[in-house]
Amino acid sequence: MKLKKRLLSIMMAGVITASAIFATGCGSNEAASSENGEKADKGEITVYTALEDEQVSTYLAEFNKKYPDIKVNVVRESTGIITAKLLAEKDNPQADIVWGTAASSMMVLDNQGGLKEYAPEGVDRILPEFKSDKEVPTWVGIDAWETAITVNTVEAEKLGLPEIKSYKDLLDPAFKGHIVMSNPNSSGTGFLTVSAILQLMGEEDGWKYLEDLDKNIAQYTHSGSKPAKMAASGECAVGISFGYAGLSQKKDGAPVEVVFPEEGSGWDLEANALINKKEINPAAYTFLDWAISDDAMELYKVNYPIITTDNVGTYEGYENDPIDQLIDNDFSWAAENRTSILDEWMKKFDAKSEPEE
Repeated sequence: MKLKKRLLSIMMAGVITASAIFATGCGSNEAASSENGEKADKGEITVYTALEDEQVSTYLAEFNKKYPDIKVNVVRESTGIITAKLLAEKDNPQADIVWGTAASSMMVLDNQGGLKEYAPEGVDRILPEFKSDKEVPTWVGIDAWETAITVNTVEAEKLGLPEIKSYKDLLDPAFKGHIVMSNPNSSGTGFLTVSAILQLMGEEDGWKYLEDLDKNIAQYTHSGSKPAKMAASGECAVGISFGYAGLSQKKDGAPVEVVFPEEGSGWDLEANALINKKEINPAAYTFLDWAISDDAMELYKVNYPIITTDNVGTYEGYENDPIDQLIDNDFSWAAENRTSILDEWMKKFDAKSEPEE
């Protein structure tokens, strides 16, 4: 528990310093007044999200059971694309809400005034380490996700690949052309992994490691979950992705094992927010209220063992306390150096990125 508190306090020190992310919510069946305006149980809203497609459909099915008269138009993209889109639209926002998008990535939008303060119903249940410390929060977290390596055991045996326990094991020449990883410019998972390596090893040694790793990389994908899916289908032997992506493939019967590197996993927080617009859609408050309700948290807990209330989840595939796997993530450093990290990565490694769709 001491380690948990230490990690969370480190995270918040960084997030708050950089002035962070979003706000979420919990629903009302009748139109009701809030400190920010009127809530509604009817209407149409546009939601930007980086949650996985299958998660979005499952979560929204539950939301629609409670609020059948609120139409939710979803724009689902990888974290980097969602962030770029929100920044480009800052002066003419198209979205009403951001839902489940990386906290570290969204600090920039908050700093530019793109988020509106809102305290969703039930926000007091969210641990203080996982929400904005402003009197009325600009963001509220829902869960955390972390770097994991998905290995296709059939392909690995066929190719005679050595066992993977650590990041450094991935440098073995036997893996040349057999590893897929996500591009940090478009994927939040890619960025949290690159950031973790630079923090764990130091910037000089970290970039040297990434250069050596690049020799074994077949492709950099634009989606954080795609490397795990490619490993599951046998398109590659090893996918550097995140825990849920690999474990869900294993649960569906794919011949994979999920490895959490012994040095520790990079991680980030999925968070929600109200977009700062001249006119706030009343149904947006209702959605954000629901999105941190007990019902919503139970849904998140199916996929992520680390949620933002005390009622943490469990998930098959994590041998130890998931909190212990997380590195001491300096979110402030990551936010301040994000642009330079991404620019450097692009110069060095973008040649192996998959084509833009």
